[in-house]
Amino acid sequence: MTFRASILTLYPDMFPGPLGTSLAGRALEEGKWALDVTNIRDFAVDKHKTVDDTPAGGGAGMVLRCDVLAAALDSVADGRPTLAMSPRGKPLTQARVRELSAGEGAIILCGRFEGFDERIFEARDVEPVSIGDYILSGGELGAMVVLDACIRLLDGVMGAASSGEDESFETGLLEYPHYTRPQEWEGRTIPEVLRSGDHAKIAAWRKARAIEDTRLRRPDLWQAHGELAGQSPSGVQREKKKD
Repeated sequence: MTFRASILTLYPDMFPGPLGTSLAGRALEEGKWALDVTNIRDFAVDKHKTVDDTPAGGGAGMVLRCDVLAAALDSVADGRPTLAMSPRGKPLTQARVRELSAGEGAIILCGRFEGFDERIFEARDVEPVSIGDYILSGGELGAMVVLDACIRLLDGVMGAASSGEDESFETGLLEYPHYTRPQEWEGRTIPEVLRSGDHAKIAAWRKARAIEDTRLRRPDLWQAHGELAGQSPSGVQREKKKD
């Protein structure tokens, strides 16, 4: 089964873009995944190829028309999950990426202007997805992020099968910090435990740092991770403060 990505956009020339280089590009050339791009404007219903209109109720900007979007979606619909890149969508997670990468692929609708006529989500099985709490000019870059995250998990794309196992979000924690040569740089040295050759101590240090960094940098992930309240990053019960 080949993972197949179908992109619906007003700017088809943006693809494959970065997806045509590095791991994703090599995997595309080797047929580990496939890409097709559809121009939404091809499904406009008037001679001027109009794809948007003014917002109902007034306001700035333009809104993508639901009839044009539906026609474009229907032209590629085949049972694969359909995503719409939108800041109003559910945040993308590594768990969702793994679900997508394990399937036959995805159809991704790229928004522009003020976004989509809401009726497209009522009339079609479209999942709004966000890649972060910020605004881009359009959904194309977000679609590339989704696909890059999926493609790297496909069989044979990463050099080693275990390459992604310890990475951030795979275990619910941020990944531990990395070091490499030179051993000393600007007065800073690689932690001694990483030079000890003691694999058990190294594993314990990495786990402790992953827990500590997650607790300090991403309290939302730390809470979701389900660690017992009152435990230190090393798993040792903290002493309660005395009154």
